Amino acid sequence: MQNTKIGIFDSGVGGLTVVDQIRRLLPAAELLYVADNARAPYGPRSAEEVLNFSRQITNFLLAQGAGLIVIACNTATSVAIDTLRLEYPDISFVGMEPAVKPAATHTRNGRIGVMATELTLSGSRYQQLVTEYAYSTEILADPCVGLVPLIEAGDWESGAVKSKLRAILDPMLAAGIDALVLGCTHYPLLREQIKAICGDGVEIIDPAPATARQVGRLYISLTDTENKTYCTPLHRFHSTGKSLPLERVLFRLRLPYRLSLASSNLG
Repeated sequence: MQNTKIGIFDSGVGGLTVVDQIRRLLPAAELLYVADNARAPYGPRSAEEVLNFSRQITNFLLAQGAGLIVIACNTATSVAIDTLRLEYPDISFVGMEPAVKPAATHTRNGRIGVMATELTLSGSRYQQLVTEYAYSTEILADPCVGLVPLIEAGDWESGAVKSKLRAILDPMLAAGIDALVLGCTHYPLLREQIKAICGDGVEIIDPAPATARQVGRLYISLTDTENKTYCTPLHRFHSTGKSLPLERVLFRLRLPYRLSLASSNLG
């Protein structure tokens, strides 16, 4: 398959943290991104709703020419990726999972914190990770209710964001965690603020780099490397709601490529 396009989606701007890692690893790959910010956040929604949204976005990305789909959303991965793999057997899917395994490996005192959405924490994939890799580890998990809308609003230095982070992190720190899992792709956008609260004694674990490496392996296997062109790609970014949040985060991340921003109604 020549010059495979990579389709990526999230409930909003959080998946851009994954886009950033992928474009660093695969600078010649053409990326198609959908931010479903009109229906965000996904965390409080039902599994059926999130699965239907994921189907709609997958169909949209395939119609745009994607040959590989990245679900850059922990919540959507948790409830949709197994079904999507069954329904689209010829398409490769890569998802996000809370980095429970590396956190359990890296912790020195056996106490880790997990920041994730309600739907992720209640899902079978998360429970399986805990059972398999962190059965002897004390886990302090928080569903971070209300944090994603604050991140989407864009004022990451606001008092509301700092207060919300304090409410989430202070109990974890009081319990003595030494590793913190960022179990939603939105949360790395607040990495500096989280680090300022946690200090140097807590290792912050973001699964995006590992996800990008998996995407890279699949991309190479799907792409005709002999005939591949290496011109600077035009990446396309779509939003189901307002495009301003996308533009704002793209600017902050200093993603160095041309943009085509469009508002898309996925039905």
